Amino acid sequence: MTIAIWQRLLGALIYMLPWSDAIPFGRTLFLDFPFLQLLAIPVLPVILFEQIIPFGSLLLFFLLFLGVARNPKVPYFLRFNTLQALLIDIALVVLSYAFQLIIQPIGSNLISQTLSSTVLIGILAIITFSVVECVQGKEPDLPGISEAVRIQL
Repeated sequence: MTIAIWQRLLGALIYMLPWSDAIPFGRTLFLDFPFLQLLAIPVLPVILFEQIIPFGSLLLFFLLFLGVARNPKVPYFLRFNTLQALLIDIALVVLSYAFQLIIQPIGSNLISQTLSSTVLIGILAIITFSVVECVQGKEPDLPGISEAVRIQL
C-alpha cells in the first residue's frame, strides 16, 4: 500500500510536537555547542503557538488527539503517527516533571545536566528515526510505544 506524499509529510511534521517539548532538555548542550541551536528551528512555529495562545500546548494536544488520532475519517497512517507522537510527548512531560521534582533538587548540577542532555539526544534519535520512516511511507516501529498505539487504534 502506497502512502500519499501529503500524508508522509504531515506524519513527519506531527513529530515536531514532542521535539518542541524536548528542546528545554538541551539547554546545556545549546550553551556549550551553539550550532546545535539550529535543531530548534523546525519547531519554532509550534513553540510560538504554545506561547502565544493561552494553554496552547494543551489545546494543541487535544486538537491532535481528538481531531486526528480519534477521527476515523483521517487516514490510518496519520492517526498512527499522531498518536505515537502524542505518547512520546506525554512521556516527555512526565520526564520533565520528574526532573523538576526529583533530580534537580537532590542531584548535583553535573548529574542534572548530563541526564537532561541524554534525554535530548535520545529524543533526537527517536524523532529522526520517526521522521525518516514517515518520509519513506513506513510506520515508525518504536518498541513499546508502537504496540500501545496499535492497541489504541
